[in-house]
Amino acid sequence: MPAKKNYWLLKSEPDCYSIDDLQRDGTTFWSGVRNYQARNYMRDEMKPGDGVLFYHSSAEPPGVAGIAEIAREGYADATALDPKDDHYDPKSTQENPIWMMVDVKFVKKFKELIPLNELKETPGLEKMMVTQRGSRLSVQPVTEEEWKIVTKMRK
Repeated sequence: MPAKKNYWLLKSEPDCYSIDDLQRDGTTFWSGVRNYQARNYMRDEMKPGDGVLFYHSSAEPPGVAGIAEIAREGYADATALDPKDDHYDPKSTQENPIWMMVDVKFVKKFKELIPLNELKETPGLEKMMVTQRGSRLSVQPVTEEEWKIVTKMRK
């Protein structure tokens, strides 16, 4: 029996890496995450084929820009080992990596962004993590029902 498919929302600032960048690149590694809960999702739960809502954060307006999927499950985040990288962590080593990353593959860019305020006003998304006040986690689980609602909002 195949493993249950999970769904995620990944936040990225579009001036750092946007849905257009992912469309151009096809696949990228999702590195630089420095939150333990987000790391645990990447390390323990994300699997190839899982659905991803690609979310533009720190944008005006912030919102879901498209769809991607997990292409490779969690592995050691190389940026944590590089002293020249902004995400370097001297406590992380090759033998004992603290931080993880996954590979993400482009699926689709929405014709128009689904802004956060529209997500907040949509029935069925009241409990979606991104719609909650103070929710800052850059890697968030999304329920299958939330996934269906959001992906039907834009074609």
